[in-house]
Amino acid sequence: MTDFAGFPVAALDFYDDLEMDNTKTFWSARRQVYAESVRAPMVALLAALEPEFGPGKAFRPYRDVRYARDKTPYKTHQGGFVGNGESTGWYVQVGARGVDVSAGFYAAESAVLHRFRAAVADERTGEQLLLLIADLQGAGWTVGGDRLRTRPRGYDADHPRIELLRHRSLSVGRAYGFEPFVHTPQLLDRVRADWAASRDLVEWLGDHATGSQ
Repeated sequence: MTDFAGFPVAALDFYDDLEMDNTKTFWSARRQVYAESVRAPMVALLAALEPEFGPGKAFRPYRDVRYARDKTPYKTHQGGFVGNGESTGWYVQVGARGVDVSAGFYAAESAVLHRFRAAVADERTGEQLLLLIADLQGAGWTVGGDRLRTRPRGYDADHPRIELLRHRSLSVGRAYGFEPFVHTPQLLDRVRADWAASRDLVEWLGDHATGSQ
Protein backbone atom coordinates (compact mmCIF):
# COMPACT_ATOMS: atom_id res chain seq x y z
CA MET A 1 0.00 0.00 0.00
CA THR A 2 1.43 3.38 -1.02
CA ASP A 3 1.21 6.43 1.23
CA PHE A 4 -1.57 8.89 0.50
CA ALA A 5 -0.25 11.86 -1.49
CA GLY A 6 -3.51 13.64 -2.33
CA PHE A 7 -5.79 13.40 -5.35
CA PRO A 8 -3.95 14.50 -8.49
CA VAL A 9 -5.44 17.08 -10.83
CA ALA A 10 -6.00 14.20 -13.24
CA ALA A 11 -8.69 12.83 -10.88
CA LEU A 12 -10.79 15.99 -11.14
CA ASP A 13 -10.16 16.22 -14.88
CA PHE A 14 -11.27 12.61 -15.26
CA TYR A 15 -14.68 13.39 -13.76
CA ASP A 16 -14.99 16.62 -15.73
CA ASP A 17 -14.60 14.58 -18.89
CA LEU A 18 -16.83 11.75 -17.66
CA GLU A 19 -19.70 14.17 -17.07
CA MET A 20 -19.43 15.14 -20.74
CA ASP A 21 -19.05 11.58 -22.07
CA ASN A 22 -20.47 9.00 -19.67
CA THR A 23 -20.03 6.01 -21.97
CA LYS A 24 -18.31 2.66 -21.94
CA THR A 25 -16.10 3.85 -24.79
CA PHE A 26 -14.76 6.76 -22.72
CA TRP A 27 -14.33 4.58 -19.63
CA SER A 28 -12.45 1.88 -21.49
CA ALA A 29 -10.06 4.44 -22.93
CA ARG A 30 -9.44 6.08 -19.52
CA ARG A 31 -9.61 3.05 -17.23
CA GLN A 32 -5.97 3.37 -16.23
CA VAL A 33 -6.44 7.04 -15.29
CA TYR A 34 -9.32 6.05 -13.01
CA ALA A 35 -7.31 3.24 -11.43
CA GLU A 36 -4.17 5.31 -10.78
CA SER A 37 -5.52 8.83 -10.15
CA VAL A 38 -8.89 8.15 -8.49
CA ARG A 39 -9.28 4.72 -6.95
CA ALA A 40 -5.72 4.14 -5.75
CA PRO A 41 -5.56 7.46 -3.84
CA MET A 42 -8.98 6.83 -2.30
CA VAL A 43 -7.92 3.37 -1.11
CA ALA A 44 -4.70 4.86 0.31
CA LEU A 45 -6.65 7.62 2.09
CA LEU A 46 -9.05 5.14 3.71
CA ALA A 47 -6.13 2.92 4.75
CA ALA A 48 -4.42 5.88 6.44
CA LEU A 49 -7.62 6.71 8.33
CA GLU A 50 -8.33 3.11 9.39
CA PRO A 51 -6.34 3.12 12.69
CA GLU A 52 -8.53 5.93 14.05
CA PHE A 53 -11.91 5.29 12.40
CA GLY A 54 -11.94 1.67 11.29
CA PRO A 55 -11.80 -0.10 7.93
CA GLY A 56 -13.22 1.79 4.99
CA LYS A 57 -14.86 0.93 1.70
CA ALA A 58 -14.18 2.53 -1.68
CA PHE A 59 -17.43 2.32 -3.62
CA ARG A 60 -17.69 0.72 -7.03
CA PRO A 61 -17.73 3.17 -9.96
CA TYR A 62 -20.73 1.56 -11.67
CA ARG A 63 -24.28 2.85 -11.30
CA ASP A 64 -27.23 0.53 -10.70
CA VAL A 65 -29.39 1.48 -13.67
CA ARG A 66 -31.95 -1.34 -13.44
CA TYR A 67 -34.74 0.91 -12.18
CA ALA A 68 -33.30 4.33 -12.98
CA ARG A 69 -34.46 6.71 -15.67
CA ASP A 70 -30.88 7.87 -16.07
CA LYS A 71 -29.11 5.01 -17.81
CA THR A 72 -25.60 6.48 -17.80
CA PRO A 73 -23.39 3.63 -16.61
CA TYR A 74 -20.83 5.32 -14.34
CA LYS A 75 -20.97 7.38 -11.16
CA THR A 76 -19.61 10.90 -11.59
CA HIS A 77 -17.73 10.78 -8.29
CA GLN A 78 -15.70 8.32 -6.23
CA GLY A 79 -16.88 7.83 -2.68
CA GLY A 80 -15.22 6.30 0.36
CA PHE A 81 -17.07 5.31 3.52
CA VAL A 82 -16.26 4.14 7.05
CA GLY A 83 -19.25 2.67 8.87
CA ASN A 84 -20.31 3.00 12.49
CA GLY A 85 -23.74 1.37 12.36
CA GLU A 86 -26.42 0.76 9.75
CA SER A 87 -25.77 3.21 6.87
CA THR A 88 -24.04 5.46 9.41
CA GLY A 89 -20.50 6.78 9.52
CA TRP A 90 -18.05 9.02 7.71
CA TYR A 91 -17.86 9.76 4.00
CA VAL A 92 -15.34 11.35 1.63
CA GLN A 93 -15.85 12.01 -2.07
CA VAL A 94 -13.86 13.24 -5.06
CA GLY A 95 -15.49 14.37 -8.29
CA ALA A 96 -15.61 17.11 -10.89
CA ARG A 97 -16.41 19.70 -8.20
CA GLY A 98 -13.51 18.72 -5.98
CA VAL A 99 -13.44 16.97 -2.63
CA ASP A 100 -16.14 16.83 0.06
CA VAL A 101 -16.45 15.20 3.47
CA SER A 102 -19.54 14.38 5.48
CA ALA A 103 -20.79 12.34 8.43
CA GLY A 104 -24.16 11.03 9.53
CA PHE A 105 -26.69 8.43 8.47
CA TYR A 106 -27.52 8.18 4.81
CA ALA A 107 -30.44 5.75 4.62
CA ALA A 108 -32.80 4.19 7.13
CA GLU A 109 -35.00 1.15 7.33
CA SER A 110 -38.30 1.76 9.10
CA ALA A 111 -37.04 0.36 12.42
CA VAL A 112 -33.98 2.63 12.32
CA LEU A 113 -36.09 5.64 11.46
CA HIS A 114 -38.44 4.83 14.33
CA ARG A 115 -35.52 4.70 16.79
CA PHE A 116 -34.06 7.91 15.42
CA ARG A 117 -37.32 9.81 15.80
CA ALA A 118 -37.92 8.43 19.28
CA ALA A 119 -34.47 9.65 20.34
CA VAL A 120 -35.08 13.06 18.76
CA ALA A 121 -38.45 13.35 20.51
CA ASP A 122 -36.92 12.49 23.88
CA GLU A 123 -36.07 15.69 25.75
CA ARG A 124 -32.61 14.59 26.90
CA THR A 125 -31.29 12.85 23.79
CA GLY A 126 -33.07 15.22 21.41
CA GLU A 127 -31.46 18.25 23.01
CA GLN A 128 -28.08 16.48 22.85
CA LEU A 129 -28.50 16.11 19.10
CA LEU A 130 -29.53 19.73 18.68
CA LEU A 131 -26.40 20.90 20.50
CA LEU A 132 -24.14 18.60 18.48
CA ILE A 133 -25.54 19.94 15.21
CA ALA A 134 -25.41 23.55 16.39
CA ASP A 135 -21.74 23.17 17.30
CA LEU A 136 -20.91 21.72 13.89
CA GLN A 137 -22.86 24.43 12.10
CA GLY A 138 -20.97 27.02 14.10
CA ALA A 139 -17.74 25.45 12.85
CA GLY A 140 -18.85 25.80 9.23
CA TRP A 141 -20.56 22.49 8.53
CA THR A 142 -23.83 22.39 6.59
CA VAL A 143 -26.73 20.11 7.49
CA GLY A 144 -28.22 17.88 4.82
CA GLY A 145 -30.34 14.81 4.33
CA ASP A 146 -33.64 13.68 2.91
CA ARG A 147 -36.62 15.23 4.75
CA LEU A 148 -40.37 14.95 4.76
CA ARG A 149 -42.22 18.00 3.53
CA THR A 150 -44.67 17.71 6.38
CA ARG A 151 -44.55 16.37 9.94
CA PRO A 152 -44.04 12.62 10.43
CA ARG A 153 -47.07 10.66 11.52
CA GLY A 154 -47.57 10.65 15.28
CA TYR A 155 -45.76 13.92 15.98
CA ASP A 156 -47.25 17.36 16.48
CA ALA A 157 -46.41 20.09 13.98
CA ASP A 158 -45.38 22.36 16.86
CA HIS A 159 -42.93 19.87 18.39
CA PRO A 160 -39.80 21.84 19.46
CA ARG A 161 -37.59 19.57 17.34
CA ILE A 162 -39.97 19.08 14.42
CA GLU A 163 -37.31 20.04 11.87
CA LEU A 164 -35.10 17.18 13.04
CA LEU A 165 -38.06 14.81 13.20
CA ARG A 166 -38.73 15.42 9.51
CA HIS A 167 -35.38 13.92 8.55
CA ARG A 168 -35.32 10.52 6.86
CA SER A 169 -31.54 10.80 6.66
CA LEU A 170 -29.26 13.26 8.42
CA SER A 171 -25.74 14.34 7.62
CA VAL A 172 -23.36 17.23 8.06
CA GLY A 173 -20.91 18.12 5.33
CA ARG A 174 -17.99 20.32 4.40
CA ALA A 175 -16.78 21.09 0.87
CA TYR A 176 -13.08 21.45 0.15
CA GLY A 177 -13.68 22.05 -3.53
CA PHE A 178 -10.52 22.81 -5.47
CA GLU A 179 -8.39 23.99 -2.56
CA PRO A 180 -4.71 23.35 -3.35
CA PHE A 181 -4.34 21.00 -0.37
CA VAL A 182 -6.63 18.39 -1.95
CA HIS A 183 -3.70 17.53 -4.24
CA THR A 184 -1.28 17.03 -1.33
CA PRO A 185 -0.83 14.78 1.72
CA GLN A 186 -2.35 17.62 3.79
CA LEU A 187 -5.77 16.41 2.67
CA LEU A 188 -5.36 13.41 4.97
CA ASP A 189 -4.91 15.74 7.96
CA ARG A 190 -8.00 17.76 6.99
CA VAL A 191 -10.21 14.71 6.58
CA ARG A 192 -8.92 13.20 9.82
CA ALA A 193 -9.58 16.40 11.75
CA ASP A 194 -13.06 16.89 10.29
CA TRP A 195 -14.09 13.29 10.82
CA ALA A 196 -12.85 13.56 14.42
CA ALA A 197 -14.89 16.76 14.88
CA SER A 198 -18.02 14.89 13.76
CA ARG A 199 -17.36 11.78 15.86
CA ASP A 200 -19.81 12.77 18.62
CA LEU A 201 -22.61 13.06 16.05
CA VAL A 202 -21.79 9.70 14.48
CA GLU A 203 -21.62 8.07 17.91
CA TRP A 204 -24.93 9.65 18.96
CA LEU A 205 -26.56 8.14 15.88
CA GLY A 206 -24.95 4.78 16.56
CA ASP A 207 -26.01 4.79 20.21
CA HIS A 208 -29.56 6.02 19.77
CA ALA A 209 -30.69 5.13 16.27
CA THR A 210 -28.67 3.04 13.87
CA GLY A 211 -26.73 0.71 16.12
CA SER A 212 -22.94 1.02 16.43
CA GLN A 213 -20.92 -1.88 15.10
